Amino acid sequence: MRSWNASGKALLCGNGGSACDAMHFAEELCVRFEKNRRALGAMALLDPGILTCCGNDLGFERVFSRRVEAYGRAGDVLIVMTTSGNSANLARAVDAAKSLKMLTVAFLGKGGGQLKGACDIELLVPSTNTARIQEAHKLLFHSLCEWVESQIS
Repeated sequence: MRSWNASGKALLCGNGGSACDAMHFAEELCVRFEKNRRALGAMALLDPGILTCCGNDLGFERVFSRRVEAYGRAGDVLIVMTTSGNSANLARAVDAAKSLKMLTVAFLGKGGGQLKGACDIELLVPSTNTARIQEAHKLLFHSLCEWVESQIS
């Protein structure tokens, strides 16, 4: 809430099904979840042109960190979503966000992987079943959306 109250934004990213969850989470923050309220700055870092250009020119491990460098500011929030916690592109995005003094949040699964302990806030689903992890992540981010909407008009 602090970031949005200071006109900040949330940047979200993930790979595969977690990329779809990041887009879903971003649209519910930006547009609405259950009630009409002011728009909140939230953007999934998943533009296919930018992703493929960056992947081709700079390497797939930089596809998210490059966008964090472009759009992230101190006080903004980076939310990474991953079932394994072992994606190099998400780890680099977290590093970029920390260098910009952004708050970092991770939705993790399994044991947290390499990202465990790397973010300011971590929501860990201790399952080895990818589908169950993604379902739990959705429950968690829907609960967060509900809480956010209860805090603003």
